[in-house]
Amino acid sequence: MAEDKGLLTIGEVANGKLAPIAAELLGIGRKLADARGDKLDMLLLGANLAEAAKQAIAYGADRVYVAENPALAEYNPDSYAAAATKVAKQLSPSILLMGQTDMGRDLAPRLAAKLGGAVSMDCTELAIEPDTKLLLATRPVFGGNANGVMRVKARPQMATIRAKSMAALEPNASRQGEVIKVDAGVDASAVKVKVTKKVKQEALGIKLEDAEFVVTGGRGMGGAEAFKSLEELARVLGGAVGATRAACDDGWVASTIQVGQTGKIVSPKLYIAVGVSGAMQHIAGCSGSKNIVAINKDPEANIFKVAHFGVVGDYKEALPAFIQKCKELLAT
Repeated sequence: MAEDKGLLTIGEVANGKLAPIAAELLGIGRKLADARGDKLDMLLLGANLAEAAKQAIAYGADRVYVAENPALAEYNPDSYAAAATKVAKQLSPSILLMGQTDMGRDLAPRLAAKLGGAVSMDCTELAIEPDTKLLLATRPVFGGNANGVMRVKARPQMATIRAKSMAALEPNASRQGEVIKVDAGVDASAVKVKVTKKVKQEALGIKLEDAEFVVTGGRGMGGAEAFKSLEELARVLGGAVGATRAACDDGWVASTIQVGQTGKIVSPKLYIAVGVSGAMQHIAGCSGSKNIVAINKDPEANIFKVAHFGVVGDYKEALPAFIQKCKELLAT
């Protein structure tokens, strides 16, 4: 790549509007760009992006590059990688950020390989080193038992950020910015992946990854019927129900609500783990939670090592009392 400059974020669009993770990218991107004295850019790929581009400026972008093409209407790794690579090579950013989403997990490594950069995945904190102006990317390591700080010299320096780990700025509709249309440059012959079918699963209530309150059950729940108590607590709190891999593998609940390294990564304000032992891969999925409460009858359970508050006891006794107290407090 040519001499690097600036900071580029790749935003995601949902139903014609900027996705929450894109606003969070701009929030941390604004801080990083200001620390380096750089412009903050965002690249949007897709179709009908006018409204999303306006929102990006309101959330902190200086310039929004819009690549509209029918081939980009839905995410495709080949077409998105080709379009993003072309724009990134033209802009030659020093830092390139994406969200730790399904798209980000797939696209970021592809871009790193094509651009000759290096990517730190699933970051919970980003900063600029004062002396070198290099990106410092903090991410959970060893199953969430420690944090590692990554600093790379390759360009672009790339990172994906965990949802809800960084705050979006308050939108300012009066902010001035530039919207620039760019040629997506998608060659149909280069697109090898073809989506043959899509199956939409009906989502009831709040999405797990968007919930501010998550109640998760593990194998200690004993069976599928026991998850009804978790659903009641989630309703009281206005949150969502999650599960460990063991509970999903046993067929008690759908695999779509699995929390963990191979499932959903969540960062709610409150995470309540009921009958959860605290396996490493599960801790990796919830370690970004602001407060973790564990209920387990085994005082030696690993979950207590990461929990901020713990209840040693049978959930069948602790949970009903807890639900009742929550109802009383929320009614006042």
